[in-house]
Amino acid sequence: MYLPLTDEQTFLREAALDALARHATVEAAREALDDAVYPVLWPTGTEAGWTGLLTGEDADGVGLGAYEALLVLEACGGRLADARLLGHLPATALLEAAGADAQLRGALARGERRAALVDGGAGDRPGAISLDGDFASGAVTGVLDADGADVLVVVCGDTLLVVEAGADGVVVAGKRAYDSTRAVADVVLRTAAGTRLELPAGRGRDGVDLQRALLAAEAVGAADAAMRMARDYAVDRFAFGRPIGSYQAIKHKIVEMLRLVEGARSLLVAAGEAWAHDRDGFALAANAARVTADDALRYAAPENIFIHGGVGATWEHDAQLYYRRAESSRRLAGGVDAAAAAVADALLAAA
Repeated sequence: MYLPLTDEQTFLREAALDALARHATVEAAREALDDAVYPVLWPTGTEAGWTGLLTGEDADGVGLGAYEALLVLEACGGRLADARLLGHLPATALLEAAGADAQLRGALARGERRAALVDGGAGDRPGAISLDGDFASGAVTGVLDADGADVLVVVCGDTLLVVEAGADGVVVAGKRAYDSTRAVADVVLRTAAGTRLELPAGRGRDGVDLQRALLAAEAVGAADAAMRMARDYAVDRFAFGRPIGSYQAIKHKIVEMLRLVEGARSLLVAAGEAWAHDRDGFALAANAARVTADDALRYAAPENIFIHGGVGATWEHDAQLYYRRAESSRRLAGGVDAAAAAVADALLAAA
């Protein structure tokens, strides 16, 4: 599936690329492996309006859809940029659907506060967190962007519990990740109090599926960057008097990268269309995008290293950073296996 971008979408994507180009995020990712501080681009996202992409204009949001968010995350993925949107945007989308207080939604949309989505049983790990009225108890590991978040949006079925991250009974423990560009944390709730909200029936898993779609967009951006890095090297590097890209073995690898990237990108379009026009079909499209994007990145990242030869495997080269991204991404938001299972479930249910 291919749909041409609207003028608004084209402007959004180009503006995102321009904003990210002002930050040396790839170089910073390498330095962060030696314990340097990796720059969080939350201020950039706030200035650009990314933090309010999925919040209505009535609460100072931009009021756009999932596809626009996917375009921004694809741009971030290519630059290995961390704007803390993977946890924030799904949380704001659920708060919007649940009719949360406009003051809270406005603060999140303006970037004055940051939210993180905590999957307490809406996705593929039921029972991680239990609710008792307005109180939550339980633990979830590997929560994206929870460290430093102001608000935790806990999803249990079709119920949300909005918990202040600094409240009594809340423990958020950041973890050192293999990928220095990732912010993950373990969240423990011990009878933590919050504001309870109800979603429309069956919409509880939208947050988890949206997070997987956003991860897919990041992976497509990273895979595209790895592919272009390999292509450029194959054109410039000569062996036996000719560019190595002229050899069939190298050509086939780069073409396979392109095939996988474009296939995954088409499913991002499908996910964006489903979010806007066929919400019941969103789970299938989002999880299919997650699986295919993972395939694209897990092929492109190591093959990029292979095409570069020995230099590609060195600490100083950028190629290894995209490999780290590939290996870390596939384990997040329940993992790629959970997304594949969700695709199978959706197809069997429709059979």
